[in-house]
Amino acid sequence: MSITFKADISTINSYKIIRLPVSSSEYLPSRGMVMIKGTINGIYFEVPLEPDGKGSHWFEVDDKLSSQIGETIGKPLSLQIEPLSEWTEPVIPDDIMNPIMKEGLLDQWNSLTIKARWEWLRWIRSTSNASTRQKRINVAISKLQKGDRRPCCFNSSLCTITEVSKSGVLLD
Repeated sequence: MSITFKADISTINSYKIIRLPVSSSEYLPSRGMVMIKGTINGIYFEVPLEPDGKGSHWFEVDDKLSSQIGETIGKPLSLQIEPLSEWTEPVIPDDIMNPIMKEGLLDQWNSLTIKARWEWLRWIRSTSNASTRQKRINVAISKLQKGDRRPCCFNSSLCTITEVSKSGVLLD
């Protein structure tokens, strides 16, 4: 199913982002993270959509995509997107991956689904407090050692990128 809409690029701190209209986001299979493919003004891309904590989604326009589409902040863009059934592998920061390897949990980690690895990453990164982040890494290691495959009690419909959100809600 293809979802077509117009949106523009805006900025929050150093991030260039595109917010999906709620009316477009409603067609997605989840209020949580969703992997998509699509086109912006005819240029192909694939990205994870992060929830905005308000019932919709957004994604970061990285430098490569920005230069390909020749963006101008605030200029209307034509988007066509569709959900992907396959998840792309997340980039796991060293402060998370190093303890996994140190504790001999790499096989356990690799046995998780890609979606589960995203859930661990999103849960850990959803705090801007360094000590809370470290505590979550320690809890993740402990849970992985016990055989747990996913973090517990995590609201996946909240934004987990703290540079652009507060309390799980995308900044305006």
